Amino acid sequence: MSKVSCSIITIGDEILFGHILDTNSKWLSQELNKVGVKILEKKSIGDDYDQINDSVKNSLSNYDITILTGGLGPTNDDITKNCLNDYFKGKLIYHEKTLNHIKNIFKKRNLEFTTKNKNQALVPDTCKVLHNKFGTAPGMVFKDENKILISLPGVPFEMKSLFEDECKKVILENFDLPKIFHRIIKTVGIGESWLSDLIQNWENNLPENIKLAYLPSIGRVKLRLTGFGDDLKKIEKDIKKEEEKVIPLIDKYVFGYDSDELEKIIGDLLKSKNKDLSIAESCTGGFVSNLITSIPGSSKYFKGSLIAYSNKIKIEELGISPDTINNFGAVSKETVEEMAKNIRTKFKTSIGIASSGIAGPGGGTKDKPVGTVWIAYSDEKITVSKKLNLTELYKLKNLEHHEVKIWVLNNTRNSLPSFPDCSFSFPINSR
Repeated sequence: MSKVSCSIITIGDEILFGHILDTNSKWLSQELNKVGVKILEKKSIGDDYDQINDSVKNSLSNYDITILTGGLGPTNDDITKNCLNDYFKGKLIYHEKTLNHIKNIFKKRNLEFTTKNKNQALVPDTCKVLHNKFGTAPGMVFKDENKILISLPGVPFEMKSLFEDECKKVILENFDLPKIFHRIIKTVGIGESWLSDLIQNWENNLPENIKLAYLPSIGRVKLRLTGFGDDLKKIEKDIKKEEEKVIPLIDKYVFGYDSDELEKIIGDLLKSKNKDLSIAESCTGGFVSNLITSIPGSSKYFKGSLIAYSNKIKIEELGISPDTINNFGAVSKETVEEMAKNIRTKFKTSIGIASSGIAGPGGGTKDKPVGTVWIAYSDEKITVSKKLNLTELYKLKNLEHHEVKIWVLNNTRNSLPSFPDCSFSFPINSR
């Protein structure tokens, strides 16, 4: 069984100019990978006849499958269909099913049905038409000997529907694909290079049919094990065997698998121990609370939060001592620990957590530069805190809050398993 290769080409000046984000190729890559198609090329091109023609020619010469998205609309800049019609030496004809579908859309919406709208039903007579149930631009499939080209609309939800309903079947009908299985191990509190060092010997001895990928993000690293073969059950068994080997090496950093998220893991721990949580936030501005409440059923363990951004609110609403702020500053071990204790007392919860930092762009000092953050955890037994030095990260827009959220959540997770007789431990710097 040979590997089936694919090129994904997104078409549209708006993508090249940065006016819209190309999410189509990312989604298509993930879905194609699930069925065993190997993505070897992704590119974006403009609404230019020669560019489209050259890209199609090159892709069909080098890859088994070519998928285009975009350029199928009713306006003059949408030229993909005409380009493909010329390339495959076809003639544009009205596709009756598509024409009736478009007419019905406009009738239901009580909109004028123009010639441009009607011409959306024009398709090359050299293609197989894919029905777009949500829009006016049909998908198209062209064959070039043993290669296929699939053209899809650029509107993401239309593209996704067409791929799920039509394209998968076309691909499976035309190619003998290998079975593929993914297992994702999610870690937090350790950087990619340190993680790699810990599992190097295991990684070097992986079977040939199993590949490992490191997928790092701020504060977290995902390990993706991918197995290929003809027998899906055997692949799953092989991956399970390798997973059992690697987990003992990294178990203190592993918080979940596949679709697990840190905030859900924390919620499950809180529920299992019949504990509840409240949060006092300063520099994170409610972001941590937002993560916690994004999980359905979080009302069972999350009681509320207070965004104490100013010192006045810290004192008047959270009950922080003015002396604490005057003597140590709002961004300090003493203040953040008092915040965690006081929010727990104020909201009458088992656990209180808090964050306070210098978000910038101003306000930093030599001793406390922008990016200095303190976080704290408090329960009825202990109150502990940790200083984070995120100065460099704070130069990158919007990443700083994410890093702090991860630290707060992970350190809460670390404390929960042995609650209330817990020893609060902070992992090494996640970067």
